[in-house]
Amino acid sequence: MTALMDLVAGDSRQILLAIAVDDWAGFDDRSRFDAHLALGGGLDPDWLDLFGEAARTVTGQDEPGSFLDARRELEGPGDVGERTVERVDPAWLAAVASIPDQSLDAVAGRWIDLLDEELGELPAEEKPWIRKLVGDLIAFARDAERAPAVLFAWSF
Repeated sequence: MTALMDLVAGDSRQILLAIAVDDWAGFDDRSRFDAHLALGGGLDPDWLDLFGEAARTVTGQDEPGSFLDARRELEGPGDVGERTVERVDPAWLAAVASIPDQSLDAVAGRWIDLLDEELGELPAEEKPWIRKLVGDLIAFARDAERAPAVLFAWSF
């Protein structure tokens, strides 16, 4: 099963409004939102837990923890249309942002190994995408560090 998933950093009310009116392209407007990462439909949310495990293994740190544990219910409605929206714990983002650039390849390699163990061997054409995603996640977390909120919007 695949999911549509986005991470968006900025004012939570503005993010929720954009989701409610299906203004997904607006998330890339840096004058409105601090950061946006479209995770698309090829990724399962559990993969982000494995990303955290890969980062911990490579860096020898205790964080980032499980992405599942880093998600918090919003005050008020937790879904907007077909999407469920949750707040992302700033500590998880800070841990991702602190992953050293020189660890990117090692984190990607370990994440691929964990995905292979969990799902069976990934097709070779998926592996460059995973490496790029590690860099994108780290860049997003760094851009989102000063944002008032980071929301995770997803649907199956």
